[in-house]
Amino acid sequence: MSHRKGGKVAEVPERRCVVTGEVRHKEDLLRVVIGPDGSVVPDLEERLPGRGLWLCPSRDVVNTACAKNAFARAARQKVVVDTALADRIEELLTRKCIDLLSLARRAGQAVAGFEKARAQIAEGAALVLAARDGAADGKSKIEAKARDLPIYSVLDAAEIGAAFGREKAVHVAVAPGGLANRLGRSCKRLEGFRAV
Repeated sequence: MSHRKGGKVAEVPERRCVVTGEVRHKEDLLRVVIGPDGSVVPDLEERLPGRGLWLCPSRDVVNTACAKNAFARAARQKVVVDTALADRIEELLTRKCIDLLSLARRAGQAVAGFEKARAQIAEGAALVLAARDGAADGKSKIEAKARDLPIYSVLDAAEIGAAFGREKAVHVAVAPGGLANRLGRSCKRLEGFRAV
C-alpha cells in the first residue's frame, strides 16, 4: 500500500507482529512500548519514545502475548504485563473512536439518525457506523443504502450518542476526509477486541 505525499508515492512501513509473526502495514497493527519501569504501555498514537513492539489488533493476540511472555522475548528484557492489557486497549480504542466521532460532528463531517445518515450517504460518505445494540432491521436498512461503504458496528448506541451529546444514536454517516480516515482505522482496530 502506498500513499501520495506531495506528488510522490510514499511507501507505508511494514512491521512484524510479535505473536503471529505476520508482516503487515503499520496502519494495521497496534504499537506498545516498554516503559522505564518495564511495564507494557499501549501507544495508539505511535508517538511514545522507545522501541515499539507491534501486535495484530485482536484480543486473542494480546492475551496470547501476555500469557506466552512475547513482550519480554521481543524486547529482550524483563517486562511487567498487566493481565487486563486487552481490556485496557479496548477501553482506549473505544475512547479514541468516540473522541474522533465527536470531533467529526463538531467539524460538520458526521451526522446521526437514519434519515440524516441516508442523506449523507447519498451525497457521499466515507464510512457508516451502526450501533452494536441497534435493531437488526435498522442495520440491514442502512447496510442496503451504504453497499459500497465500510460499515462498522463497534460502538453501542450510548457510546455513539455520547459523541453527539445525546443519550443514544444508532446510525451515523461520516463525510470523506482526514477524520473519517482516522476514525475508520480506529474502528477497524476496535473490531478485533469487540465481538461484532
